[in-house]
Amino acid sequence: MTLRERAARWLPFTVPALFLAVFFVLPAGTIVLTGLRPEGRLDLGTLPRVLSDPGTLRVAWFTLWQAAASTALTLVLGLPGAYALTRLRFRGRAALRAAVMVPFVLPTVVVGSAFLALLGPRSPVNAASVALLGEAAPTLDLRRTVTAILLAHVFFNYAVVVRSVGGLWEHLDPRLEDAARTLGASRWRVFREVSWPLLRPAVASSAAIVFLFTFTSFGVVLILGGPGRATIEVEIYRATVQLLNLPLASVLALLQLAAVTAALVAYGRLQRRVTRQPLRSAGSTARPPRTVGERLFLAVNLAVIVLLVLAPLLVLVERSLAVDGGYGFAHYRALFSDQRSTVLAVAPLEAIRNSVVFGLAAALVALVVGGCAATAASRPGRAGRVLDRALMLPLGTSAATVGFGFLLALARPPLDLRGSLLLVPAAQALIATPFVVRTLLPVLRSIDQRLRDAAATLGATPRRVWREVDLPIVGRAVLAAVGFSFAIAVGEFGATVFLARGQTPTMPVAIFRLLGRPGVANFGQAMAMSTILMFVTASAVAVLDRLRVGQVGRF
Repeated sequence: MTLRERAARWLPFTVPALFLAVFFVLPAGTIVLTGLRPEGRLDLGTLPRVLSDPGTLRVAWFTLWQAAASTALTLVLGLPGAYALTRLRFRGRAALRAAVMVPFVLPTVVVGSAFLALLGPRSPVNAASVALLGEAAPTLDLRRTVTAILLAHVFFNYAVVVRSVGGLWEHLDPRLEDAARTLGASRWRVFREVSWPLLRPAVASSAAIVFLFTFTSFGVVLILGGPGRATIEVEIYRATVQLLNLPLASVLALLQLAAVTAALVAYGRLQRRVTRQPLRSAGSTARPPRTVGERLFLAVNLAVIVLLVLAPLLVLVERSLAVDGGYGFAHYRALFSDQRSTVLAVAPLEAIRNSVVFGLAAALVALVVGGCAATAASRPGRAGRVLDRALMLPLGTSAATVGFGFLLALARPPLDLRGSLLLVPAAQALIATPFVVRTLLPVLRSIDQRLRDAAATLGATPRRVWREVDLPIVGRAVLAAVGFSFAIAVGEFGATVFLARGQTPTMPVAIFRLLGRPGVANFGQAMAMSTILMFVTASAVAVLDRLRVGQVGRF
């Protein structure tokens, strides 16, 4: 191999590895070492004290339990939804696919408030409990709290299953299923013996992402759980921001990282060798529902989407329009007429512009890094698998650890980025990159290697093979990955709140600041900003879903 060929071979490994080392390993390692060396020397005495504390064990158990339950519930509801939105054609499908993406990018403080209104002490659900059960209703507080947390997690992560699994499902050749049905197999047997083996890698990938997100849940548990229900992520935030106890935060961060690493090892073992299969274009696999059973299946899934995904969004819209004596646009007018740039009141247009600019930059970085990583992971060999799992670690690391670590580690030469605006898109890209990998990898692994070999035999260079063989097949997944990463970057809050300057807030940071101010008017303006954030996200996803550039995305 020539030097140029060797460089092209190792580039997909080098770019993600350098990005991960600079923007994850260095910041996370800095804050952990700072906490374990409070006086300049290593002090491991905090480890046994924190790990043996009953409160820590209780928090760790609740974190693990609610993450496992949330993942299982999301898969149970999300897999049928993925089939309905990708393999069945109906009016309004494109708009609905864009709508299910919106919850994933909403700030957790806003979603927590919405579910508190739906299932909290003053909600209609609680009023019905009191009417039916009388004095026994208060005993349901704990159950209602856990239910609200689980449903909020499904609300957030439903799009992960629909987009990740559906991104592969819409490419599977339906003739395989039709052949099995012709031979007498039932629908369940067709799914179990034909579809499931092909979908299993995408399902395992989406399950791993959902578990990591729910394991590190912060805003939802902080608002809905109260002082009695906390995850490790919430405890890290309290130790870092409220108690300024870096030793405690460091030990909890190590505990969280160990649990996430164990989950990634289990995920790697669950992955099986991918079965190669012919891929079809996305438009050719969808069809209208034919039987009464299919129509009923579609109706049930649409009802789940409306009740679980769209109802909380409608609550936010309703609150943004609610004014004294009825409904109107007073909160929107107040939002855009108040152009002050203080710490608490920010110019809305500035926040929107910052979110879009940072989101586009983060999506570009995530596409480059994630595309290289997906290419490396699709190749045979252990190096690609290790890189794939390593890029999942930021999802399981505290956002407070990452954001605070950026400020500590990247504030000295040769990486002095304290005054740079690159910190925000870098942190957002760090969170979005695993989703790019998860979206591209199942499709890349499904490309028949013989197509590449045939092109190379005919004299095509590796670059031309990628451009004329891989890109037309994976192009639609690339567009989906761009939309996914942009949506994630626009709604990222945990690390951005540490890094965004007072003059350059994003929409989630502006919403958080408005929610932190007392008064009904500020709350209404926060809901109005949340509605704008929903509109921006849904529009971006809808445009990218329909975008075609030449032959890119014809599959």
